[in-house]
Amino acid sequence: MEESQRILKYLTEVEEAAEDVLADKQQIVELDAKRNRNREALSALRYDSQSEEKVKVCFGNMFIKLPKATTNQMIQKDQEQLDKEISDLRKRLKAKVNNLHELQGKPELKGYNLSPLSNDELRAINSILKR
Repeated sequence: MEESQRILKYLTEVEEAAEDVLADKQQIVELDAKRNRNREALSALRYDSQSEEKVKVCFGNMFIKLPKATTNQMIQKDQEQLDKEISDLRKRLKAKVNNLHELQGKPELKGYNLSPLSNDELRAINSILKR
């Protein structure tokens, strides 16, 4: 009986870790979809052929007329917040995936903790390659 309890506890831990990983992945997908809608809205504001000073913006279930500049700033701030949230989720996701692999007895993923080169690093590499 003790062995079956231990196995059940192990499977529960693995299942909870897997659900946590899937929930974070789904949240990233949803935030990314919202970020894409914001990008489309910014593009529409930028290339709007009408020269109206105000645009209609949907808040929940109502539309409000706001100045283009204000609307642009609001969407930009929302974009920055979404980028930060997605970045934070991706960082936490790496730790959660490693935890899941550890629970399953699998080796840690190699190359999973890589980060992209910064702009300064990229410029330095490009300058070396151009020589």
